[in-house]
Amino acid sequence: MDLKSNEEEGAVLSDKKSSTHEGDAVAENGELSSKLKDVGSISNKDMFLRADKIDFKSWDIQLEKHLSRVWSRDRETQLKKEDWEIDLAKLDIRSVIAHGTYGTVYRGAYDGQDVAVKVLDWGEDGISTAAETAALRSSFRQEVAVWHKLDHPNVTKFIGASMGTSNLKIPSSTPSNGQNSLPSRDCCVVVEYLPGGTLKKYLIRNCRKKLSLGVVIQLALDFSRGLSYLHAQKIVHRDLKTENMLLDINRTLKIADFGVARVEAQNPKDMTGETGTLGYMAPEVLDGKPYNRKCDVYSFGICLWEIYCCDMPYPDLSFAEVSSAVVRQNLRPEIPRCCPSSLASIMRKCWDAKPERRPEMDEVVRLLEAIDTNKGGGMIPEDQAHGCFCFNVARGP
Repeated sequence: MDLKSNEEEGAVLSDKKSSTHEGDAVAENGELSSKLKDVGSISNKDMFLRADKIDFKSWDIQLEKHLSRVWSRDRETQLKKEDWEIDLAKLDIRSVIAHGTYGTVYRGAYDGQDVAVKVLDWGEDGISTAAETAALRSSFRQEVAVWHKLDHPNVTKFIGASMGTSNLKIPSSTPSNGQNSLPSRDCCVVVEYLPGGTLKKYLIRNCRKKLSLGVVIQLALDFSRGLSYLHAQKIVHRDLKTENMLLDINRTLKIADFGVARVEAQNPKDMTGETGTLGYMAPEVLDGKPYNRKCDVYSFGICLWEIYCCDMPYPDLSFAEVSSAVVRQNLRPEIPRCCPSSLASIMRKCWDAKPERRPEMDEVVRLLEAIDTNKGGGMIPEDQAHGCFCFNVARGP
C-alpha cells in the first residue's frame, strides 16, 4: 500500500471518529434540550444545543426568579382567601363550656387572650353524607366571612378560625389518654371569652326577683345598638334569642353566634325558609314568606319582653301550637300591667305582624334612650323583696 492510500485511509478514520464525537455531543445536547424544555426555558424550534455555549448560571438565576414570583403569588392568594386563619400552635384548649348539635365549645387561650373555641365536628358521626358535610363547611365559611369583618362593643369579638384542626389538641375526658387530636375535617372558630355567660342563664337566675328597670334598659340598649350596627352593615342575624346573647364581667351584652347570619339580599324574595328558633321567629319566616332585616326586629321585641319579665314566652304551648297561633291568631307574649307604657309600646311595635310597620333598630335605640328609669316601673316594686305579681299564674323557666 502506498503513502497516498494510507493518508486517505487515515482521513476516513479521522472523519468517522469526528462524526462519532459529534453524534455523541448532539445526543447529549438533545437530552439537555429535552430537560430544559420541561421547565419552559427552551422553545420547540431549538432542537440542538452546544453544551459549551449554554450559560447555566444565567438560566439558574432566571429560573429562581420565576419560581420566586410563582411562590409569592401563591402566598398572596392564600392570604387573601383566608386572612382570618389562626395559628393553631398558639391556641391552648383548657375545658368544656357547652355541647351543641354540631360540636363543642371550649374555654382556652390564644396568644395570651382568654377565648372561647367552637369546634365543629361535622361528618364524624358516620351518618352525615359528603354533600351534607360540604354544605355545613360552606355555611361555616359564610359565618366566618360575616363575623371577621365586624367591630362593635355590643358584638362578640371575632379572633380567628381554621378550616382544619389536625394540629388542635383537645384535653381528653379520660386523664390517662392525655390529649386527643381532632380529624382534619373539623373546623373551629375562636372568639373572645365572656365570663358572664348567656343572657338566658342570667335571666333564669333572676326569674324570681326580676330586674330593675335600669338594668332592663341597659341590657336592651346594648342589644339594640349591636343589632342596629349589624343592620347598618347589611347583616341579618336570623336567629336572635337570649341564648345567643353573651355578657362580659361588667354585664355588657354582646350579640353572638352568626351561624345562620347572612348578608341581606337586595330582593326579599331571595331570603325565604324557616330559619331561627320557634318563639322568636317572625310570622313571615314561620309562614315561609320572603323576609328581610325586620325579622330581627321582631325577634328583638320578644327578647325585650323576656328581659323585662325574666320569663320565657309561651311556656305552656307546644312548638306546633306556637307556630300556628303566631301566624294565624297574632299570638304574642302577655305584657305585665306594671310594665311602663313606653317600654310596652316598643315591644308591640317590634313584633307587629306587618314587617313594614316595625321600626328600624336605630329608631328603637332612640326610643329606649328616651325612657326615664328614675321613675321606676320595673318588675321590682320598692316595697317588695321579690318581683311583682301582676301575672295571673306563676311562670318561670
